[in-house]
Amino acid sequence: MKKILHIPNYYPPHVGGIEDVCHSIVTVLPEFRHVVICFNDRQETEDAMYEGVRIVRCGVWKKLFSQSISLSFFKELRRIFHEYKPDILHFHTPNPLSSVYLMMLLPKDVKLILHWHSDIVEQGFIYRFYKPLEARLLTRANRILTTSAAYIDGSLPLSAWKSKIQTIPNTVNAAKLVPKDEDVHETGKIRAQYGGRKILFTFGRHVHYKGLSYLLQAVPRISGDAVIVIAGSGPLTEQLKASCSAPNVYFPGRLNDDELRCYLYASDVFLFPSITRNEAFGIALAEAMYCGLPAVTFTIPASGVNWVSIDGETGIEVGNRNSQALADAVNQLLSNDTLRKSMGANAAQRAREFFLTEAIKADLVNLYHSIGNH
Repeated sequence: MKKILHIPNYYPPHVGGIEDVCHSIVTVLPEFRHVVICFNDRQETEDAMYEGVRIVRCGVWKKLFSQSISLSFFKELRRIFHEYKPDILHFHTPNPLSSVYLMMLLPKDVKLILHWHSDIVEQGFIYRFYKPLEARLLTRANRILTTSAAYIDGSLPLSAWKSKIQTIPNTVNAAKLVPKDEDVHETGKIRAQYGGRKILFTFGRHVHYKGLSYLLQAVPRISGDAVIVIAGSGPLTEQLKASCSAPNVYFPGRLNDDELRCYLYASDVFLFPSITRNEAFGIALAEAMYCGLPAVTFTIPASGVNWVSIDGETGIEVGNRNSQALADAVNQLLSNDTLRKSMGANAAQRAREFFLTEAIKADLVNLYHSIGNH
């Protein structure tokens, strides 16, 4: 049985897109032996089983420029290499500090998969120092995974390594999205809470690249009897709330899996206003599509977002940062029940065809076996 060591930033129950991707891979491939090392959301280091898999969560001292700082990560990674002796390291990037430790400790006989979730787009100052190390990682990698073909052409770091690249889409965790019997009551309560009005929904981290300020600029231009529900939290939450006085905008905070599922099925349109290539794919977008929601997105050149949701088929795509166009697209969907339901049905079909973990299982099995045998 091949032994795989995974390094994401965090791991469930911590919430996040990369975390969900890593969790899906570990879950769908029980024929391999998995260990995960990641950051913890507290200062203590924990080494324990989670859903039958050993997870080493390294204590974090603080965060700088969105990077978790952990001094124990080096010691724990060295110990795992010594004790576990993995055949393959599946490393999720970007993750600069872990990259430093990795290049100091990675044994020569361990195969390296770089799962390239995104270029480093916004931290330009930090990237100047990290770029040489990134080049070493790309040179050392046996295989580089990207989440969409669209992302490759716009990525300068990947331009010299196309012979190593393989595209495997991110996937949704269908188990947490399949409706439960009690959801009928809960979704009814959500609709009643908002007075039976149409629900325009979005969720995720409240950070700059999610484009939520442009969504709020669109709110006064959205016609019809609708509410805008912005779930999630982050460093911009209070600023977003302070900038919005519209009575039909709600911030319910972070939702657990059951609450999120019910909100998705209670909603009518999904809003996904991300604006930069930091949003390389959009797992939240794929989850909403799985639940039958048409999406309104901005055009993000060389990002996978506009491949996940297809303009005119599963939703409507408008010019980047164009709040008026965003409102116009929403108004079009609100005023045309047939169009909205048709795009929602197309979205659900696309998600089930391309974005379920079972759809990529064979590719992952072949990947692990092929690089493990070279």
